[in-house]
Amino acid sequence: MYLSDEEQAMLDGRDGPGVQAAMDLLQRYGKALGAERLVATNNVVASVNATTPFMRNIAAQGGGMDAVLSEFSLDSDTVVKIPKVRTFTTHTQLGFDPGNPKSMGVDEATMHFYRQGEAFIAGLGVQITNTCTPYQVGNIPTRGEHCAWMESSAVVYCNGVIGAKTNCEGRESAGAAMLTGRIPYWGYHIDANRRGTHGVRLEVPVRTTADWGLLGYWIGEQVQDRVPVVHGLTSLPNLARLKHFGAAASSSGGVEMFHLVGVTPEAPTLEAAFGGQTPTAELVYGLAQQREAWDKVNTTGRDTAVDFVMLGCPHYTIEQIWEASRLLEGRRVHENCELWIFTPRAIKSLADRNGYTATIEAAGAKLMTDSCSAMSRAAPVGAKVVALDSAKQAHYLPPILGVQAWFGSTQECVDAACTGQWRGERP
Repeated sequence: MYLSDEEQAMLDGRDGPGVQAAMDLLQRYGKALGAERLVATNNVVASVNATTPFMRNIAAQGGGMDAVLSEFSLDSDTVVKIPKVRTFTTHTQLGFDPGNPKSMGVDEATMHFYRQGEAFIAGLGVQITNTCTPYQVGNIPTRGEHCAWMESSAVVYCNGVIGAKTNCEGRESAGAAMLTGRIPYWGYHIDANRRGTHGVRLEVPVRTTADWGLLGYWIGEQVQDRVPVVHGLTSLPNLARLKHFGAAASSSGGVEMFHLVGVTPEAPTLEAAFGGQTPTAELVYGLAQQREAWDKVNTTGRDTAVDFVMLGCPHYTIEQIWEASRLLEGRRVHENCELWIFTPRAIKSLADRNGYTATIEAAGAKLMTDSCSAMSRAAPVGAKVVALDSAKQAHYLPPILGVQAWFGSTQECVDAACTGQWRGERP
């Protein structure tokens, strides 16, 4: 793999052992992928903190956070000093909400370690946003910008909605990118790979956030890791609907890039979205397919007595918090149920000032940050049946926590939280 003079100097150790280890990892990674070269990036989304008990044990055995990053971000057999980041880097989720440690089963020792870790990564120059939706809190790359992002729902949003360029990176490659400003040039960094492969013609209205989640879930199963081109839209999706669409498609399949004709930046027309290529297949999404998606995403749902409702996967927008607070105003969460809503810390601050947090808490619900139940593997003690307005979370939470899951609209989920019963309706 070709290295520029600057990249070779980093590999030779000019900038210290941390950067050298990072460049060594990127060179091995790029070769394994068949990349011919690296590309410069100044936009990284990475997981840097010690988010698991195993990582915290590594830190405690000697070397602290330098040891954690050396092994888990740089694949280094020896502990190296981690320098300040070279690129603008925002942090993904943690394993718990530091504002609600008891609810998530976190003890004081873990909280103490968390505070030390957060101070460490802030000292490196990493933005401690702690969210799977970095584009909501200031990390908004420009169209065509090369990025190195983690987190599947963030990656598909970055590629499809923003029109920036990234592959779905792991902790190692993203960690190396933040220290070098480089990432292998392959996959969705290359324009030819961003063209549509499968057409999807809509024959049923797709309007609500739940509608978009079902569409994404169905498309992901059909195209897997290819590039769908959706046409026939009758209404424009907002940020939340695009977020849930991409998150669902990247969960049921491996979609990292999509086009919505007339909506997303690289698809002004159907012809532009395919870039002159003939589609591999032309799929139709009608009422039968919508019901098929609903049945599959609700496949674990059996009992209608709901004891847990989780909203905010991906993290809620301020608009979604506003909506949830309106739905909860004057109501009370059922005594046999808990309602947790997750959002970025910065957006919770806005919700606090607007009075939405007070409304949510007055109803007996919690507005939480920095994590989610899938990432934390945490739920109220004894929870068995959960209601969700995220197709992604309905896909992941049953195997992670061993619960039944019901997927539906935000209204249906709030009603379930307040009545303790699931009454969601099939399309």
